[in-house]
Amino acid sequence: MPVKINLDGLGVIVTASSRGIGFNVARELLKRNARVVISSRSEENLKKALNELSSYGEVYSVRVNLFDQRDLENLVKEGWELLGGIDALVWNAGNVRCEPCLLHEATYIDWIEASALHTVAPGYLTTLLAQAWLEKKRRGVLVYLNSVSIKEPMPPLALADVTRAGLVQLARSVSRTYGKRGIRAYSVLLGSFDTPGARENLKAVAEAKGEPFEETWEREVLGRTPLHRTGRWEELGSLIAFLLSDEAEYMLGSTVIIDGAMTRGIDI
Repeated sequence: MPVKINLDGLGVIVTASSRGIGFNVARELLKRNARVVISSRSEENLKKALNELSSYGEVYSVRVNLFDQRDLENLVKEGWELLGGIDALVWNAGNVRCEPCLLHEATYIDWIEASALHTVAPGYLTTLLAQAWLEKKRRGVLVYLNSVSIKEPMPPLALADVTRAGLVQLARSVSRTYGKRGIRAYSVLLGSFDTPGARENLKAVAEAKGEPFEETWEREVLGRTPLHRTGRWEELGSLIAFLLSDEAEYMLGSTVIIDGAMTRGIDI
């Protein structure tokens, strides 16, 4: 059996983690002995997720609306109290409500929502955590879960693609500014993972094209990678655990791709 990285009680907040990517990341981190705070704006979903995850390790929940400044501040405050100090944040976010939608279909409010969700919220949480870590002279790690679609845009997800692209710069800025103080950040560009949100998006795309969902899933998801499958949670969990560990220190500021060779371009 492969040896998992032991996170040895690391205190981690995972946002938007009552289902989908965030939930599975939280579970994988718990399996590697992290202590985790999950969050969601749905009290019902949060309660269900907490019940499912409690068998894997020490886990807490905080209800958070990522669009609300006070909720973001409370997440840091409560997370700090529950964990006895926050060591890391794994940023995850759901979809903008209008998506999948094309650019000509987006309203002004849709753009405001996308910016608030994918730029303002992670940026403000970063500010709050950086302030706390600097004040208390603590080290900290930030992992921003992003998408490979910022490299090869997907038209129905244009709002997210545009506003999430700044997370790459945020990770580099944090690392260059505070790396010498033990604060580092990474941006992880995800390919396709089988989640309720991904299936909901693809169902909407299939309906718009008037084709069966299975055909759309085959072409837009499975057919984009030579492995002909989606990513496995164990793979993503191992990557994030590595980034949270001291073994990834010299990689601070990096943009890491986990997409099964789905994207065609190369970075130089």
